[in-house]
Amino acid sequence: KTSFPIERVECPSVEKFMTQHMQTETPVVITKAIDYWPATSNRQWSVEYILKRVGGRTVPIEVGARYTDETWSQTLMTVASFIEKYMFRQSVSDEIGYLAQHQLFDQIPELKDDISIPVYCCLSERDDEPDINVWFGPRGTTSPLHHDPKHNLLTQVFGEKYVRLYTKEQTEFLYPHEGHLLENTSQVDVENPDLDKFPLFGRARYTDCVLGPGEMLYIPPKCWHFVKSLSPSMSLSFWWE
Repeated sequence: KTSFPIERVECPSVEKFMTQHMQTETPVVITKAIDYWPATSNRQWSVEYILKRVGGRTVPIEVGARYTDETWSQTLMTVASFIEKYMFRQSVSDEIGYLAQHQLFDQIPELKDDISIPVYCCLSERDDEPDINVWFGPRGTTSPLHHDPKHNLLTQVFGEKYVRLYTKEQTEFLYPHEGHLLENTSQVDVENPDLDKFPLFGRARYTDCVLGPGEMLYIPPKCWHFVKSLSPSMSLSFWWE
C-alpha cells in the first residue's frame, strides 16, 4: 500500500507535540487549535472580508498553474482586481492566479490582530518570530511537490486543501530537479505522473489529508509536500527553525 492517512489530534499539549511530532519529524493534523482567533470567530475571514479590509492594496500575484511551468509569471495588482479576475474560476481552463507565499502581515500589520502565532512555533531554537506567509487563491491552485528547510505549520483559515506528504526517505523515488535553483522540487507531476520517464515514482509511499477550515498541518523540515486547493482558500504558513 502506498498511502496512509495523516494522524489527526485535537489541540495536543506543547510537550506532546514536541516529543511525538517535532522531535520525530512526524506530520500531524491539529484540529481546534485556532478556534480562538478573531479570523475564525468574531472577525471571520472570507473572500468578502479580505476584499473589504485590504481590497485597495497592491500585492504580487503568481499567474500560471505551477511555478515549474514555462508559462508561469508574476504580476502586481490590487487585491480587489485579483479577486475579481481570478477568485471564482468558472472552468478548469481559466487562467489561475495565486497570492502565494506573501508576507502580507508585514505589508498590512493591522491584519495581524486577527490571528495569533501558534504556541507550537515557540519551540524554536531562536527567539525570532516565525516567518508568516499567506496563500490566498481560487480552487485549483497547486504547489508542486517540493520541500522546505524549516518546520512548517500550514494553517487553513477558510476553504479546503488537499495535501500529500512524502518523507525525506522517499527522495530517491521523487526525481528532484538537477541544479541548485529547483533542487528542492520534484520533476514529477504528482497528479499525472509519467511513469515511463520516472518509473521509481510508482514505489513512493505517502500520507495525505484534506485540510479543512480551522485545521493546521505540521510539515517537518525536508518533508516533501504537494498542495492543491479544493475551493477558494486562505492558508497561512508559519515557518521556524
